[in-house]
Amino acid sequence: MGSEGPAAVTIHVTGFKKFHGVSENPTETIVSNLKEYTEKKGLPKGVILGSCSVLETAGQGALPQLYQTLQSALTGKDSESSCSGRIIWLHFGVNSGASRFAVERQAANEATFRCPDEMGWKPQKVPIIPADGGISRVRETSLPVEEITKALAKKGFEVMTSDDAGRFVCNYVYYHSLRFAEQNGIKSLFVHVPLFLTIDEETQMKFAASLLECVINCGISFLHQAINWWNSLFEDSSISIPAKGICHSATFGSR
Repeated sequence: MGSEGPAAVTIHVTGFKKFHGVSENPTETIVSNLKEYTEKKGLPKGVILGSCSVLETAGQGALPQLYQTLQSALTGKDSESSCSGRIIWLHFGVNSGASRFAVERQAANEATFRCPDEMGWKPQKVPIIPADGGISRVRETSLPVEEITKALAKKGFEVMTSDDAGRFVCNYVYYHSLRFAEQNGIKSLFVHVPLFLTIDEETQMKFAASLLECVINCGISFLHQAINWWNSLFEDSSISIPAKGICHSATFGSR
């Protein structure tokens, strides 16, 4: 059989519904319309847009739905590709006070909600995963956040890298997703978007589509650099690390 080239990467996307102070969550619109938008505009070669799910803007009470959503990428039709590390979870959340997009590098093991979530929960300084330790614990994405941000900026978007995903539902979901990704050999990323009053819907749809491309391109480039560096350590031996695909996860929600 001839060479079939690199396998496709599947990106699953999540957003959030309304919550206190935000009656219309832009991430619900983005995620609900992303499939139709990318069908019209096209996706980069080797990219498959998987599920597009809108989550309840809630923490503890919505955990069963969150894990059912995350697990679906491993047990559904894409389960074969997930075993080879070719799945990404991409999460979108809204920051109503933001003036630009923010690519989140990490999530903290702390739930301190400034207002009750949509199920009435309002934790204060509670560890999200008690087994992980105290609220000072953080988990970082393994995706190249700086490179992704620079690639998006070159496309003309107002975007920044962030080390603070807040302590509300967005951070809560991101922390769980990063832990799930580490346990299952996939990847996860969270991106905050402004309100449509700040950056209009069409621009945000373009941003979301461009993000899919940048996550793949930057992720593959980063992976190949790491493999080349690793193989250089063994250049005098027969040991070599094969260039396998990458796996990512993302969700859009509320900060």
